[in-house]
Amino acid sequence: MKPFVLLASRAEDEAADGEYAAMLRYGGLQPHELRRVRMEAGPIPPLDLDAISGILVGGSPFDASTPEADKSPAQRRVEEEMSALLDVLVERDLPFLGACYGVGTLGVHQGGVIDRTYPEPIGAVTITLTPEGRADPLLAQVPDTFDAFVGHKEACTVLPPTATLLASSATCPVQMFRVRRNLYATQFHPELDVAGILTRIGVYRGYGYFRPVEQEELRERVRHSHVWAPPLVLAAFVRRYALDA
Repeated sequence: MKPFVLLASRAEDEAADGEYAAMLRYGGLQPHELRRVRMEAGPIPPLDLDAISGILVGGSPFDASTPEADKSPAQRRVEEEMSALLDVLVERDLPFLGACYGVGTLGVHQGGVIDRTYPEPIGAVTITLTPEGRADPLLAQVPDTFDAFVGHKEACTVLPPTATLLASSATCPVQMFRVRRNLYATQFHPELDVAGILTRIGVYRGYGYFRPVEQEELRERVRHSHVWAPPLVLAAFVRRYALDA
């Protein structure tokens, strides 16, 4: 099988390694089938797009809505590189699944509005498929409504004109969309389970997602969440787009 590529931008090794392990586990992939690129550590190396099955993008502490003057040099570089890559991916309609940061990258690239109107605190929310989502092959195995883990300061307020809305929640109208036939972005995390979100609560406790004094209460709440459907989206992406070497 031609490998997939995970474009990651988490600087903290514990969170980055956990995300990669989850992508492997829920994607049904072996390490040689998922090449990881740590974008925050240096420039994205040249990618032979004909030699891979598709691209996954993980979550990120980078926010597209951060004022330009407040963005770090690493964030500005990553955004420029992602925009250039998406120029090619969208033109060729190549398989892409961006989790959380996918909304900020693909959404901005396609002319959507990404701002802080619809943040969601860390935890589980109920996702509802649109009729178009119900008909999409990546969502064929999930129910019309399901719980998923979220945690973000920004979201898509205005859907890109090129996008098809696939899923929403009561607190965030754009939870998943598709561009053309093969490029997807989710605001929820299809790779995240209880163990994974507990790790991220610890890693990102000082990043403004919650008040540090709320950490134990938040941990207790997510431990009782019943989240099982989102990984089916990741698995469906891998099955649909895996190409023979």
